[in-house]
Amino acid sequence: MTIQLSDVGASVSGSHVQFGIYLPGVTPGRGYSVEAFAIHLDDQFDPAVPAQSFTMNYTGGPHDLWSANGPLTGPGNFGAAGLHLYRYRLLRNGNPVVFAFADPFAREAGPGTFSAFTVGGTPFAWTDGSYQTPALQDLVVYELNVDEFAKDFYGVIKRLDYLSSLGVNVLELMPFTNVKEDTEWGYTPLAYLAADDRYGGLQGLKMLVNACHARDIAVILDAVYAHAHPEFAYNLAYEATGLPNPMMGPFVGEFFPGRPGTDYSKEFTQDYFKIVNQYWLDELHLDGFRYDYVPGMWKSPTGPGYAKLTFETYQYSKGIPRFQDPAGHSRIIQCAEHLPDPRGVMSSTYSNTAWSNELMDKMADTAIWRYVDEQLAYLFDPQLTGYPTHYSNPATGDSFPVAPFQYVETHDNPRQLARIAPSELRDLIGERYGDRSRFYLLQPYAIGQFMGKGVPMLWQGQELGENWGMAHWGLGRNLYPRDVHWEYFYDQYGQALIRLYRRLGQLRKSLRAVNASGPFFYVNDASHRSQQVIVFWRSVLATATEPEQYVLVYLNFSEQPQEIWMQIPKAGIWVEQLDHGEPTPQPDLVANHAGEWCPVTVPSHYGSVFLL
Repeated sequence: MTIQLSDVGASVSGSHVQFGIYLPGVTPGRGYSVEAFAIHLDDQFDPAVPAQSFTMNYTGGPHDLWSANGPLTGPGNFGAAGLHLYRYRLLRNGNPVVFAFADPFAREAGPGTFSAFTVGGTPFAWTDGSYQTPALQDLVVYELNVDEFAKDFYGVIKRLDYLSSLGVNVLELMPFTNVKEDTEWGYTPLAYLAADDRYGGLQGLKMLVNACHARDIAVILDAVYAHAHPEFAYNLAYEATGLPNPMMGPFVGEFFPGRPGTDYSKEFTQDYFKIVNQYWLDELHLDGFRYDYVPGMWKSPTGPGYAKLTFETYQYSKGIPRFQDPAGHSRIIQCAEHLPDPRGVMSSTYSNTAWSNELMDKMADTAIWRYVDEQLAYLFDPQLTGYPTHYSNPATGDSFPVAPFQYVETHDNPRQLARIAPSELRDLIGERYGDRSRFYLLQPYAIGQFMGKGVPMLWQGQELGENWGMAHWGLGRNLYPRDVHWEYFYDQYGQALIRLYRRLGQLRKSLRAVNASGPFFYVNDASHRSQQVIVFWRSVLATATEPEQYVLVYLNFSEQPQEIWMQIPKAGIWVEQLDHGEPTPQPDLVANHAGEWCPVTVPSHYGSVFLL
């Protein structure tokens, strides 16, 4: 690896600041020179205080390093404690070629396209030394956008107890690296190593991760490694010079034709994202990555793009204590958004999980057309639809469990209520809200999602009956704010759903039989499907300290209560769990012998979960 983070970015040592940037092919012999400009944040709009200029020296090396080291003294507040903003300027024969561009190696960011560094302050004191990343089979994921969920990292910290009450032990944070626009999902990065200042920057992110780890909650980054903002340094500089671009090329995939994307056939690109991942693991203690749009990074199952990056990241994680599993593998979370082939990417790369839209889309179809079929039942156990349960690499000896994320809503799609129960109300871009009075349509799917196999994932506000619509294309998708309607928490619909989700989260956490990879038996009965009901059961063997456990699940997707007959797999008193302890609980189930035919009446658009 030829990229060295110690050479690049901005760093403060004593009374001096050092700048460094790799610009392959940009050399003095071609007439080029580089300058850095910096100013204290408090002086940014003071006309009497100019930015400090630093002439960069050409150091050379395999990636043509430019660097400067200068004193932290100057007019105004320059050099005083606090955030300093900086950018670079590229010149040829003394004339600006690119007037200003952000540092692709900056560890901090300011507003807009400014990179940043901090003078003063004390090193962050981590307290997560004993923390262990949760095992794959125990994961419950919550996807959130920091701005829409709680405005900044500090706001998310205040809601961690709320998330814990849902059984959540992984936060999948939508991209938090700095972007140019204030309202932005984060999918056009300007720098890959800097947390956005709007969210609380580097310090705020460290505080969030540390607070999550104190509650045994993992944190993963939605990593946007297939494309960048048009003003990303390696877009601007090489478009202006016409020199061969060391990192960017044509975007690969169906989006943004003709726009720049990362080119993984280039060694610089491979090294860049390798050190980016290592930085997030080492410096920010992240637990892994959800890789956005893997087709844009894909070369082959053994190629230099996505496959190589996840392999090298996995190998690196083996040396980090929080990832060590007693079975000998690393618990790092590497989730692929490879929607064309989630099974293939989990079978052939070091991805221990993946996004898949199948359950979400099937939910919309079955809810709209009011039917139940075998395919819906199979989707509650991804193994029945061809997903692997383990990945093994004979060449390295690596082996670890795998399971897809199971979700019914994501940031990329309208809320399910907007799809299956649209109202007449529309938002400012003309998209319909969902009718929240029909929240009950969501309930059996939620029960199946948590009681089935795979890794359950919630999209922020799903548990409250959030009902935003979504434009299919254009700026209305990722430049339109959709803040969580926290007032829904207090109304009758939100209260009903949050009660159910909290109970499901508690069951997922406490029941050994209910996890991502344990046994799953679908009761394939045509009479059940005619009643729009699905029944399955799960079990786990006894251990030296814990007894055998059975969980029997009924899901009713119909408009009426349904009396369901089936042969109960084991004798005993089966205690209903969803309403256990409520004023009017569902009755328990008594089977006098294994295989006894017993009826269970399941409420409309709801379910029953029995524990033996």
